[in-house]
Amino acid sequence: MIIRRVIESRTAKETADYMSQHVTVHLPALGAMVRHGGKHLVESTLVPLCLFYVLLTIVGLDGGLIAALSWSVLALTRRVVLRRKIPAVLILTTGLLIARTVLGLVTGSVFLYFLQPTLQNFLIAFVLLASLPFGRPFLAKLADDFCAFPTSFSEHPRVVQFFRRVSLLWALVFVTNGATTLYILAKATVGDFLMVSTAGSYSVVGIAAVISLLWFRRALRGEGIVLRLGPARAAATAPAPAPVA
Repeated sequence: MIIRRVIESRTAKETADYMSQHVTVHLPALGAMVRHGGKHLVESTLVPLCLFYVLLTIVGLDGGLIAALSWSVLALTRRVVLRRKIPAVLILTTGLLIARTVLGLVTGSVFLYFLQPTLQNFLIAFVLLASLPFGRPFLAKLADDFCAFPTSFSEHPRVVQFFRRVSLLWALVFVTNGATTLYILAKATVGDFLMVSTAGSYSVVGIAAVISLLWFRRALRGEGIVLRLGPARAAATAPAPAPVA
C-alpha cells in the first residue's frame, strides 16, 4: 500500500489536517488483497476443517481433533520460530481450537465440538461491540491481517469513526452466522453441516467485505481522501526535447 510519504512522519492531528486536502490512498489490487486474506483464511480455518473431516471419516473423532489442532499449533509455531508476524485471526482461531479440542476429547461429542465455534460467532460479535469505547476497535486490528495501514493513517479521526461504525455491521454478520449455523447443526449431518455452513458463512462474509470496502471508500471521500485499488502509477516522464533544426 502506498500513501504519500509525508504522512508517515506526521502525528495523528497533523495527518488529519493534511488529509483534509485532496489525498489519494493506494491499496493493493483487489486480487492481491484476496490472495493475502485468503492465505490467512486457508491456513487458520479451511485446512484444519478439512483435516478434521478427513481424519474423522478414516480414523475417528480423536484423530480428527488431534489433526486439526496439530496443524494450527504447527502454523503458529512456525511463525514464532521464523520470527514472522502472527495474524490476529490465527491467534484467535488457534486459541478457540484448543478449547474445542479439549471439549471434544473429554466428551467425545461431535455436536459439542461444532457447537463451540457456532457459539463463538456470538462471542466475536460481543468483542466487536465491547471494543468500541476503547481506542482502536478490535475490527481495525483484524483488518491489519488483510491490509495493514500506517499508524498515522489508521489514527485519522475519520478512519477510527469508520471502523467503529462498520463494527456494528460485522457484529450483525457474526450474529446472523451464529444463528444460522446453530440451526443447521441441529438439523443436518456432519458432512452436510460442514458444506452448507462453510459455504454460507463465507458467502455472507464476502458480501459484508464488499459492502465494507465501498463504505470505507465513501467515508474517506467525504474527507477529500480518494481510495484507489492497485499500485500508484509512476509519474509521467518529461517529454523529450524537440530536435533542433
